[in-house]
Amino acid sequence: MSPPPNAKRCAWCESVISDPLYVAYHDREWGVPLHDDRALFEFLILEGAQAGLSWLTILRKREHYRAAFDGFDPAKVARYDDGKIASLLADPGIVRNRLKVNAAVINARRFLALQDEFGSFDAYLWRTVDGRTVHNAWGHGDRLPAQTSRSEALSKDLSRRGFKFVGPTICYALMQAVGMVNDHSTDCFRYRELAAT
Repeated sequence: MSPPPNAKRCAWCESVISDPLYVAYHDREWGVPLHDDRALFEFLILEGAQAGLSWLTILRKREHYRAAFDGFDPAKVARYDDGKIASLLADPGIVRNRLKVNAAVINARRFLALQDEFGSFDAYLWRTVDGRTVHNAWGHGDRLPAQTSRSEALSKDLSRRGFKFVGPTICYALMQAVGMVNDHSTDCFRYRELAAT
């Protein structure tokens, strides 16, 4: 679906409006409820990789990440050995941070354990918001929170279960990305579209 002519977007998107990759992400993905475990695993890993960097940097590397991490298949990532980790650390197409690459492997193993316990990572994750998107009501240019009590609780539980790079800010970015919260500004064309679903 194409945005309406002269569509108003969230202020954070307008700040880099010249980048079509960023605009497409805002228009098609950010805040859309996501319930596919493999796609949720992708966002979990990419949000962790983004720590300390811009999201646009990660978007530009995303396709390479998909190839390097076997399509974000958690079962395959969970089996990565020292040789595979070394090859990832030599790959300029991803963020070559040893802690972040090691975290991806650890998180894949923890992810599989959660699937076993809850039936799916989706079921585990969405219970944080009682299975329904929280629709916030931010004005254009309002400063969005970096974390909330729900992201703090999610972070604490994931950390307790052995996940890495899952601080409350990363968890809130994940919640925004996968539509657990609708943080589009109320004058953004996507806010109304998502609130209606």
